[in-house]
Amino acid sequence: MKEAVGILFHPGVDRDLPAIVEARRLLVGSGFECWEAPRGGSRRLLRSRTRLLLTLGGDGTLLSGARLAAPAGVPLLGVNLGRLGFLTELEPAGLKRGLQAFLAGRFRLEERTILQVSVTGHDGATQRQVGVNEVVIQRGADGGLLRLHIGVDSEQVGVIDADGLLVATATGSTAYALAAGGPILEPSVENLLLVPINPFALTVRPIVFPGRHQLSLQLSRAAGLLAVDGQKARRLAQGDRIEVAAHPRRLQMVRLSQADRFYGLLQQKLGWGLPLVPTP
Repeated sequence: MKEAVGILFHPGVDRDLPAIVEARRLLVGSGFECWEAPRGGSRRLLRSRTRLLLTLGGDGTLLSGARLAAPAGVPLLGVNLGRLGFLTELEPAGLKRGLQAFLAGRFRLEERTILQVSVTGHDGATQRQVGVNEVVIQRGADGGLLRLHIGVDSEQVGVIDADGLLVATATGSTAYALAAGGPILEPSVENLLLVPINPFALTVRPIVFPGRHQLSLQLSRAAGLLAVDGQKARRLAQGDRIEVAAHPRRLQMVRLSQADRFYGLLQQKLGWGLPLVPTP
């Protein structure tokens, strides 16, 4: 039975772009079966014997692919056909050369922590989701501050009143968490980052927890919304319990560039460390 390479694409991507057609031809010519699907599908899309998942789009498409690939232990290679491309590895012009390097074994795997999120309601039913960047709990359309009880393993950490909070991975530390005032974590860091959103106290600040701990969050006032990686939000009722932990499996991202590329990307894509006043 042939090994497979999956291609996950943004619906707006032209799949007949010369670079994509050439990549498809290379993979088939190298003995691989290729399967293709739009982003946002279920885990059943990921066929057995998939050796690599290729994403064609921007960072959102890569996140969608990561939620499929990481729990299955399948490496992920992102191609930037979007705008920012902070997480992706290749531009279209380098796709063929990148695949040739992968097939020849000239690559490294960069492992990143992902999230396992569980929501338990009043009826005792539990729903689970996988996240790559963050899980966000925020107040709903009804308005009013949320009161959130925060625990770590069996220990109660505190109670905060806020518009919400988020728990992010190192990957997510450069996304919503950064905009909310959290610190940047280097991608290999396995810690979890808790960032309050507009807290009703100046003393409530972000806090970093070791990835081996499980965070528990419970709403005791007002209903809210929960969203993982910016996907469609689900409603939270007062008393719902949310548990967030590092997933037992880590995301494996195929890297063809040098190991310290992250710091260059911070400058290039996010403008970090660039002086406001040019050097004379």
